[in-house]
Amino acid sequence: MGHDDASGDIFFRLGMMCSIGREAEPDLVSAHKWFNLAAMKGKREAVQYRQEVAGELSAAEIADAQRSAREWLRTH
Repeated sequence: MGHDDASGDIFFRLGMMCSIGREAEPDLVSAHKWFNLAAMKGKREAVQYRQEVAGELSAAEIADAQRSAREWLRTH
C-alpha cells in the first residue's frame, strides 16, 4: 500500500467519523472535506459518500468544505 492509499483510508475514516458523529454532533461540512480528500487520494467509495453528504448541505456549506480541503492540502 502506498502513501496515497494510506492517506485515502485515513481521510475516509475521518469523513465517516464526522458524518456519523459518534463522539460529537455530526459535522457534515468536515465530513465533506475529508471525503473530498479521500477521493483525491483514490478512495472510490469516498466519492459516493461525499455526494450523499453534499445533498444535506447548502451551496455555501459545500463551498466552505471545498475551501477547507484546499487549505488542508496547501498546509500539509
